[in-house]
Amino acid sequence: MGLGAAASDAGDPTETGRLAGNANARATMRDVAESAGVSIKTVSRVVNDEPGVTNDLRDRVLAAVARLDYRHNLAASNLRRAGSRTGVIGVLVQDLANSFSSSLVRALEDAMRQHKVMIVAASLDETTLREQRMVENLISRRVDGLVLVPASLTQDYLAPELRAGFPVVFADRVPHGVDTDSVTIDHTLGGFMAADHLLAIGHRRIAVVTDSPQIATARERLEGVRQAFAQYGERLPEDLLRQGERTEEAARAAVHELRNSPNPPTAIFAGRNTVAKGALRALAQRGERDRVALVGFDDFPMSDLLGLTVIRQDVSRLGRLAGERLLARIAGDDSAPQHIVLPPALIARGSGELLPPAAPLSSGG
Repeated sequence: MGLGAAASDAGDPTETGRLAGNANARATMRDVAESAGVSIKTVSRVVNDEPGVTNDLRDRVLAAVARLDYRHNLAASNLRRAGSRTGVIGVLVQDLANSFSSSLVRALEDAMRQHKVMIVAASLDETTLREQRMVENLISRRVDGLVLVPASLTQDYLAPELRAGFPVVFADRVPHGVDTDSVTIDHTLGGFMAADHLLAIGHRRIAVVTDSPQIATARERLEGVRQAFAQYGERLPEDLLRQGERTEEAARAAVHELRNSPNPPTAIFAGRNTVAKGALRALAQRGERDRVALVGFDDFPMSDLLGLTVIRQDVSRLGRLAGERLLARIAGDDSAPQHIVLPPALIARGSGELLPPAAPLSSGG
């Protein structure tokens, strides 16, 4: 990216652009000024879209820009005009290929576009070391701020940057070890809603297939399930709990194993979107999609056509609010950190509304 090394091309007497005799060099602001017969300051005003330039001068400058294939160094301009801002923010999510992460990045992109702020995004793959290195890399390249979906258990390594005023907003997961803005979903409530929905229609043998307990969101969703069972005076069947299932294939295998057990589940709560896909595939392979109830956490493309009941996170709102908080911090807001928690919603589509099989009638004695 090279943002940290950006330098002004306006008024530098040492620059050697195309008009200075180097035919292969990229045209500079000085070249444009000489070609248009105007001052470098006038060129700067035109390319930065500033007022104070007549239409005639603006047309002459733009014609020279087109003639010379001039490309304005926006990073350098931002550094000069906006107190060392680059007009770029970093966004670190768990997996850009995952529909949740990609939707979050898109929501942030939409929020930033009107402010002419660019996004640099990368995947962390639930790796603490990768998170710390990516954060260090982005800060060294002088991004204006960071939206972080953390992989680490604690983010106290960010304390020096936060004390120095570097803006960081956490999305989807709350910060630990530091206090800074966050926008999250109520994952405990989401887990509760999923289990409560299944318990209310009579299921008790409910399997929970979820991610690693090291991941805060997975722990919170499982806690919500346990709370729902407690409300019914029941306990989650521990023999039906499968943790650490990150991939679609792992979830598929787990569901096959659960359904092959002597006392199989009549319903399944899939704790993330990839797990729900694996569960759907397993039930379809077994011809049991109309026999075993299934609720997934987090919507994904085509889930509506598949009739999958889900706990939906409002990812668009999550990204928009995180973007707004970050822009406010970049603009100088130094108020106390805000922790915004959004409620999830249960979307019933059929898979989560299947009733448990009727108990067999006992023969009369």
